[in-house]
Amino acid sequence: MNKLELQKKANQLRKHIVSSLHAAKCGHPGGSLSAADIITYLYFEEMNIDPKNPQKKDRDRFVLSKGHVAPALYGALAMKGYFPEEELLKLRKTGQMLQGHPDMKGTPGVDMSAGSLGQGISVAVGMALSAKLSNESYRVYTLLGDGEIQEGQVWEASMFAGHRNLDNLVVIVDNNNLQIDGSVEDVCSPYPIAEKFKAFNFHVIEIDGHDFDAIDAAFKEAKATKGMPTAIIAKTIKGKGVSFMENQASWHGAAPNDEQYAVAMEDLEKEAAALCQK
Repeated sequence: MNKLELQKKANQLRKHIVSSLHAAKCGHPGGSLSAADIITYLYFEEMNIDPKNPQKKDRDRFVLSKGHVAPALYGALAMKGYFPEEELLKLRKTGQMLQGHPDMKGTPGVDMSAGSLGQGISVAVGMALSAKLSNESYRVYTLLGDGEIQEGQVWEASMFAGHRNLDNLVVIVDNNNLQIDGSVEDVCSPYPIAEKFKAFNFHVIEIDGHDFDAIDAAFKEAKATKGMPTAIIAKTIKGKGVSFMENQASWHGAAPNDEQYAVAMEDLEKEAAALCQK
């Protein structure tokens, strides 16, 4: 899939994110929108997966460590064909498939349930180690928030991954610089992020997380890296694509009302129209 096609997919994913959160009247738009380009690339270009056989043995695994941005994951899964897109408008509804955080038992295509921040990377490390011990070819990807890496468990897992030379593991940090209480620098600075991962024997790549050329190059570099895991530090904009949400910590965990939904969709439709002119 070329760059323009990926941009169009990411735009559609953002529409699904906004629509599902508006229907749910709760959830987390800011981080879902900032991660949309990375998730689009993973599901439509990078990972070896098959919606017709979600449990195939050699599939690549994805763990959404920042589980509250489930709307982005759900949108990608629906667009890929794991379940009907109509399910997205049932987000967080009682008795429905799509819970507020990913559930591997109830949602096709979800490899690991997530919720408590910091735990997902540990599971991903375990998956990567399992592949090594079993001589399996699959790769493991996990997406963390920059606020999430304030959790100590993240660094225990990273230390283990580096020590075990898990070159089938890619850790992506969605570095939008905002968390629920404000900027990550003010709450509890994790900077410099790259140097921390390097200290744990990671190959580190820093990119613009909204530039598909940079994203493509980073994942290819990760695949070519041997003897150590890779950390991709993706600089992003929280709320990307929706004018009034961008770089606003207040949109970490709030759903748009009817008026805000109309503005958000207008923003995204304008972007879609611009992409169609390319």
